[in-house]
Amino acid sequence: MVDETIQFLLRHGYLVLFVFVFAEQIGLPLPAIPVLLAMGALAGTGQLSYPLALLLAVAASLLSDLIWFQLGRHRGHSVLNQLCRISLEPDSCVRRTENVIALHGARTLLFAKFIPGLNTVAPPLAGMIGMRLSRFAVWDTAGALLWAGGFSGAGYLFSDQLELVAVRASGLGAGLLVLLGAPLAAYLAWKYVQRQRFLRRLQIARISPEELKRKLEAGEDIVVVDLRHSLEFGAESVKVPGAIHLRPDELDHRHQEIPRNREVVLYCS
Repeated sequence: MVDETIQFLLRHGYLVLFVFVFAEQIGLPLPAIPVLLAMGALAGTGQLSYPLALLLAVAASLLSDLIWFQLGRHRGHSVLNQLCRISLEPDSCVRRTENVIALHGARTLLFAKFIPGLNTVAPPLAGMIGMRLSRFAVWDTAGALLWAGGFSGAGYLFSDQLELVAVRASGLGAGLLVLLGAPLAAYLAWKYVQRQRFLRRLQIARISPEELKRKLEAGEDIVVVDLRHSLEFGAESVKVPGAIHLRPDELDHRHQEIPRNREVVLYCS
């Protein structure tokens, strides 16, 4: 099986590399890191060109990120909502990305690909907040080069050891799939249960936008607290009239601005 896989990679390796990197960065569940390691290992034995493999990996990554960047620029928050629906933690993935970009700016793109979730959400968010295309392209290319070069370079340096691991893994057969798949399945199940509990607690206190609109138009004594991140608040055209805008991390020193004698509605991503 190992020999068949190697022969397949030798015949179609560059195409496989481009497709897997592009697919992972566009958000599909296809792991590119094993392919990067394999490409590096094959290049280390002189069977493939390492510069060409690295160039294709960076190009595939940049192409997918440019697509998300343009979608974020033109479609705004709706793109992030769709991305976070497939995230293991959809209720916090936008907030985490906004906090990281607010702290590090464009430099976030340099390490975003090493952080699951952040690698897909960062490009559209960069477009949404109005980052210049040239600035995005420079930092994103550097990040792709660091990411792809790091893993393919590891494969190149440890090609002999990886070949030995592959040979021993093939001897395990189906047992290897069970060994690798069981922890992953347990983790996914735990995240699913955790999320369902969160949604059940949240559903008790949730109010729909339409219901809030009716209450405000009816003149009910309601105060709206807008908890969106400042990056998102500035980029979005939707504003709630009369709402108090503050970040969750400002609650400790700005909580006195929230009236205690009125019904409070929290508005967030």
